[in-house]
Amino acid sequence: MSLVVTINGSPSATSRTTKLTASVGAGLALDGFDVRAINVRDIPAEDLLHARADAPAIRAALALVERARGVIISTPIYKASYTGILKAFLDLLPQAGLRDKVVLPLCTGGTLAHVLAIDYALRPVLLSLGAPHVVEGLFVLDKTIELDDTGTVRLPPEVRQRLDSVVGQLTSAIHTQHARPALPRSAAA
Repeated sequence: MSLVVTINGSPSATSRTTKLTASVGAGLALDGFDVRAINVRDIPAEDLLHARADAPAIRAALALVERARGVIISTPIYKASYTGILKAFLDLLPQAGLRDKVVLPLCTGGTLAHVLAIDYALRPVLLSLGAPHVVEGLFVLDKTIELDDTGTVRLPPEVRQRLDSVVGQLTSAIHTQHARPALPRSAAA
């Protein structure tokens, strides 16, 4: 069973980004993936701000990322970029912390003016962390994310179709990567 880690950079436990991320994770779990969630807002702020990589919560989160085959990075977009708490966490990953991982950027925002933040703000950081495969990614207008009475995420059909497509790219790449023999660390570098 392949491990997929969701890293949620929303500062709010009740945000649409948080709900969308949890919904994607639940879907992957139903598809047979071992899904673990990191909500960066739950990591002690002082440890994040002082880059205490040896703090227990940070050490545990970094260990999850290290073991993952797939990583979903989710964040609301504020002022044309991903959140500061997400940046603080990504800064704690080792330089090649995303090597051998398939990564899906998943962003939400209030206006289509922020749609390019995936490619101009987030993707370069993910690539600099060694991610060999960053799938297409998806930007979702937060006003299109609705919750029903049970808390289930509802999306317009065209948004659901795009989400299913990028999640499908993630799972397909994980399966392809898993089928290939791993290169020795020295040969992969």
